[in-house]
Amino acid sequence: MNKDSEKKDDQQPNEEQSNSSSLVQKIQALGQTNVPQAPDSNIHVLSIVGQVEGHIQLPPQNKTTKYEHLLPQLVAIEQNPKIEGLVILLNTVGGDVEAGLALSEMISSISKPTVSIVLGGGHSIGVPIAVSADYSFIVPTATMTIHPVRLTGLVIGVPQTFEYLDKMQDRVINFVVNHSNIKEEKFKDLMFAKGNLTRDIGTNVVGTDAVEYGLIDAVGGVKEAMEKVNELINNQRGNQQEVIQ
Repeated sequence: MNKDSEKKDDQQPNEEQSNSSSLVQKIQALGQTNVPQAPDSNIHVLSIVGQVEGHIQLPPQNKTTKYEHLLPQLVAIEQNPKIEGLVILLNTVGGDVEAGLALSEMISSISKPTVSIVLGGGHSIGVPIAVSADYSFIVPTATMTIHPVRLTGLVIGVPQTFEYLDKMQDRVINFVVNHSNIKEEKFKDLMFAKGNLTRDIGTNVVGTDAVEYGLIDAVGGVKEAMEKVNELINNQRGNQQEVIQ
């Protein structure tokens, strides 16, 4: 046996081990061996699930979306000329207020068409993320919990602490009101309602109610979202052609 054939024999087990390791990683991460990909799709899909993790790392058993992972992705989406639209899938219980607002501001500042879908839940800080897109959908069974800003951990009981909380809450309210069709008075009524949530303040809004209040644009799922983002992309293309001419 010559040296070339020996090298090939050595390489073959290494390649098999590498493929096997890659397969195991896919099963561990995704629960399946392969995920179907749209060939050369011009639409990027971004998922925000579990709890939005901010400045404090959450326990490993928590399902989290790390905002520092999403920020570079959003910049890359803006810079990539092949990506013409963005669809955001939301199923979140909320999380860090500043991290959620950072993501909301980033999404709202993207120049490309954006569409969000609330699946399961878009609670707490998930509300501003949902309305940050150009157009928002919610499936009929999804819910959105609207409540005042809360703090966990050590709280210093001085007037400045409550002023800080109040200003942070105003930031959330202003963003939601400016990026949806809900009136400020109505949003505050939902936020401070008593008796709707057990032993808590706030309101749990279901699918069609979110649309009725003007918080979300329409009831719909993946089909409607893809149709809408393609419509927005075509409109943007038409506007760009008019400018060029």
